[in-house]
Amino acid sequence: MERKLHFLESFSAKGTDGSPYKVLVYEHMARDESVADGIDHWESTGELEYRLGGGERVEVHKDGSMRVARSGVQLHRAEAEHTLH
Repeated sequence: MERKLHFLESFSAKGTDGSPYKVLVYEHMARDESVADGIDHWESTGELEYRLGGGERVEVHKDGSMRVARSGVQLHRAEAEHTLH
């Protein structure tokens, strides 16, 4: 079965080391071989993959907490900035 990644979103996060991070979210897609019309058809596998902008893998736990796999740095999604008018 052929698979590919489909970019979903990116967001800013702050690490427990005080550094800012950019997290990229991808969805795993699998080729749908049941349709033979000459056009590529892809379906979501339901699996998401989180990575930093530099490619390092981010582990996301059931409680929503995030950790950079290699360094162990905990990540917290940055709050949206509010602009006062």
